[in-house]
This record gives sequence, structure tokens and C-alpha cells, in this order.
Amino acid sequence: DVLDPERLIQCPYNNHHQIRACRFPYHIVKCRKSYPEVAKKLATCPFNARHLVPHADLEDHKMKCNYREFIEQDTANQSSDFQREQKNAVSTWQAPPCGEDWE
Repeated sequence: DVLDPERLIQCPYNNHHQIRACRFPYHIVKCRKSYPEVAKKLATCPFNARHLVPHADLEDHKMKCNYREFIEQDTANQSSDFQREQKNAVSTWQAPPCGEDWE
């Protein structure tokens, strides 16, 4: 199950590390410091920061990433919500009365 916090994930920096999903974000920060040469070769997915792939494979990963659909759908929903709010917004601002007489 993808949502199971106890499932094991393989570390992208060291293949011998198997980390529980709930600890994975903390682990990759630590391992990035321990394996700087490997870290230079990996890029972070813009749709899910837990996805670390070789730089050469990033474009292919972005096209196939399962999280891309969620992000694009969320972005589209936010955009349509904003447009709907703009249509329904009515300004209640009124200019204050002018006390000046220029004549």
C-alpha cells in the first residue's frame, strides 16, 4: 500500500538502506550529506520530493510520475476557484466625499 507509513523504501543514496516511509524524508536529508558524490548525480522530482532520479532520467520521470496528475489537477482546481471568486467578487469600496472646492 502506497499510503502505509510502515512500508519500506530503498534509499537512493545507498541501496543497502531500507527505510520506513514515515522516516524517509529525514533519512534522505542525512544520507545526502553522507554521500555527496551520489547526491550530485541525482535530481529531485518537482511533483514529489521523495523521488530522486539521475539527472539524465529526470525528464522521462516527470512525464511518467504518478504525482504529476495530482499536482496538475490541484493547480487546475485552484485556478478555476480563483476565476470563480473573481467573477463573484463585487467591490463595496466607495470614494470618500470630497471636501475641496476648486472653483
